Order: sequence, then structure tokens, then C-alpha cells
Amino acid sequence: MVLGIAQLMVVLDATIVNIALPHAQADLGITDANRQWVMTAYTLAFGGLLLLGGRIADYWGRKRTFLVGSVGFAVASALGGLATNGELLFAARALQGAFGALLAPAGLALLTVLFTEAHERAKAFAVYGAIAGGGAAVGLVLGGVLTESLDWRWCLLVNVPVAILLIFLALPIVPESKAHGDTRYDIPGAVTATLGLTSLVYGFTKAAESGWDAASTLGFIGAGVALLILFVVIELRSKNPLLPMRILLDRNRGGAFLSSLLVGAGMMGAFFFLTFYFQQVLLYSPVKAGLASLPITAGVFVSAGLASRLVPKLGPKPLMVTGAVLAAVGLAWLTQIGVATAYATHVLPAQLILGLGMGFVFVPLSSLALMGVPEHDAGAASATLNATQQVGGSLGAALLNTFATTAFTAYMVDHPPASPEGAKLVMAEAAVHSYVTAFAWGAGMLMLAGIAAALVIKAGKADVGQGAQAVHLG
Repeated sequence: MVLGIAQLMVVLDATIVNIALPHAQADLGITDANRQWVMTAYTLAFGGLLLLGGRIADYWGRKRTFLVGSVGFAVASALGGLATNGELLFAARALQGAFGALLAPAGLALLTVLFTEAHERAKAFAVYGAIAGGGAAVGLVLGGVLTESLDWRWCLLVNVPVAILLIFLALPIVPESKAHGDTRYDIPGAVTATLGLTSLVYGFTKAAESGWDAASTLGFIGAGVALLILFVVIELRSKNPLLPMRILLDRNRGGAFLSSLLVGAGMMGAFFFLTFYFQQVLLYSPVKAGLASLPITAGVFVSAGLASRLVPKLGPKPLMVTGAVLAAVGLAWLTQIGVATAYATHVLPAQLILGLGMGFVFVPLSSLALMGVPEHDAGAASATLNATQQVGGSLGAALLNTFATTAFTAYMVDHPPASPEGAKLVMAEAAVHSYVTAFAWGAGMLMLAGIAAALVIKAGKADVGQGAQAVHLG
């Protein structure tokens, strides 16, 4: 139960804050160009430090890491809930991600250690996986309830009592365990990877303000690329690499990780911009916006259950390609929305198709990530899959938000309101135009994920079952 609560807290944090985002932006005066940092600060830190967090948990002590992660997550949540400006909120979200990168892998490792009997371990992982999937839906509803009945800040502050409960339950119940061996950590690798990704995201953000050809934009993007190249060099030379390159060199795993990165980027467009569309254009309350977002999660649940039975019969590749194309169709359908679009005829079916497609992608992705992986690389391979989704979401949010912000500005320039009374309608139309632009680019990213799966992945149904399934941490 303790580990399940921890996993729920980490998973909740993505969707619960997403629903609160329009209110947080208005309250703290965050610009449209910078609003994506509320999400990307968390996912960048979480994804960038996840591999290091897993290694720290193994060799420093899994219980100790779990407790430190819980305390840090609570403190960061409190700082975010009390933030007086956007910069403080961004910093708190980054801290949440960093401590989440300790908490999530430590909890998963403890689960593996505590449940040693095969049947009990399978049940424990099933519960853990269900929490990971269901947590997204709970976050959508809970975020709406807290924002509407209390304040958006409680979407962060709610973590404090949960974390305190976790600590008091874990102290007497959870035993300490640690691995033995070389305890050196690849700090240079973690730092260069995280700084490189952050520089890329900052460069994308600067493009919305200064343009793609601005020196500041090109400088940050160039620095990000250089740091990521340096990261690869460090990993190739390190005796204890954060990301062993041999994991990526396998064609099937490399294709899975590339598809995962693109899927994470494209999916962020759906969740990020739909919440603004619901609340700022259709004028839904936070609770109604949360409920209106649930069909995506429902679609994932339905198709994931079907996909788990189809993977052994068809192999991972057909499902991944079909799922990515389906998801792209769903996101492309959302490009047809308008200022007064009917939810039941346009948004609902698009969300269901998007969710169905995602379920067909996620299940084979988990199988491919660990297919044929040696036992000593299994943890790194599983963490890499989670990291690619988080990093993809970060890059996608920054890039799509830049495209959306640029489209909004261009629309306002091309359609100046004829009167003060018409300004509100023009702004709503400009907002919809910006969301549609993001949905179109997101659909393109999902199509690229399908193309990558079709061209790179070669595993067939005979290869299924050579590894366990990766567990999603957030």
C-alpha cells in the first residue's frame, strides 16, 4: 500500500497540475511563451535524472532514497503551492521532478525486493501498473475539484499530507535494502544530459519570443545539441555509464525508444492544449474540463487490454504502427475544432480515437524495451523507456507551445478587431487557431513515431516473451 501511494502521488502530479494550469497562469501572470515551463520543468528533471535516481536507490539504500524522495517531494510541492511568481513555480516544479526521480525508482526497486515469490510479485506489479494508469484519470478529476472548490495551489499542496503519511507508514514497515558492488555514480553524464535538454527547451521557448533566427535562440539550441553530444561521449568512456550505449544499439530497442520519444512529444499537445481549450474557449469549469478529458484515458484502458492479448499473436510492430496512426488521426481530428464546437461530435470521438491508438502503442513499447535485455541491463532499459517519454513530453510541450504562441500572434496581426466588442471573439478565434496549429504538429509527430516503428523495428511475434515488461513510473 505504501509503495502504491507513492506511485499514485508521482503519477497524479502530471495531470492534476495540467487542469490547474490556466488558473495558475492567470494568477501568477505567466506569459503564453513561458506557460509550458510549469509542465516541462517537472518532466525535464524527472526524465533527465531518472536513470541516476535508480542507481542511487540501488547503492545508497532503497528505503533511504524512498524517504528522502518523499520529504523532498513534499517540500517542493509546498514551495510550488506558495509560489508568488512564475519563476518560483517553475523552480519548485523542477525540484518536484528531481525528487520524483529518486522516489519512483526507489519504490519500484523496493517492490521487486519485497515480493520475491513469482505469483505475489506478479500481483504486486499488476496493482502498481494499474495505479500508474488510473492515476492519470484520478488526477484529471481531482485537479478539477481542488481548483474549483479551493484554489489551484492545492493541486500542489495536496502532496504534503500524502507525503507525510507515506513517511510515517514507511519508517516502521519498509525494510532497508541495497545492492553491493561499484557504487560510483555517473554525475557528469546526468548533469550534461539534463543541462543539454534544458538548453534545448529554453531555445525553443526563446523562439516564441525572439524568432527562430535570433542569436539567443540559436545559441541555446546549439548549446543543447553540443551538451547532448558531450553526454554521448561521456557515456561511451565511462566505466559506470548512466545510459549504457549497448542498450540503444539493439535495433528493436532503439526503434522503441525513438518511437517513445516522438509519442511523448505528440501526446503532450493533446493534454496541454485541450485543457486551455476547454477552460478558456468553451468556458468549462475546472471539474467539467477534467471530466471532459477522461475519454483519452478510457480509450487507453480499452485498447491496452486488447493489445496485451494481441502482441503474442501479431507481434509488437503491427500494433505500434496501427496505434500511432490511429492516435495521429485522433489528434488531426482535433484540428477541426472552433470557438463554438460541439463536444459530443468533434472533441469526444477525437479523444477516444487518440486514446485507443495510445493503448496499442504503450503495451508493445513496454515489451520491446526489455526484449532480449541481459538481467544486469534490465533496470537501465526500463528506466530509459520512461525517460524517453518524459523527455519527449518536455521537448514536445516547448516546441508545440512555441508554434502555438507564434500562430496566435500572427492571427491577431492578420485579424485586427474592428471594435472593442469584437476583440474578445477575435482573441478566442486566435486561441483556437493556436491550438489547432499545435494539434496539427502533434499529429505529425505521432505519424513520425509510426514511421519510425515501421522502418526500424524488426521484432516479430516469435520474439515476444524474451523479456519482462517495463513498468511506467510517471
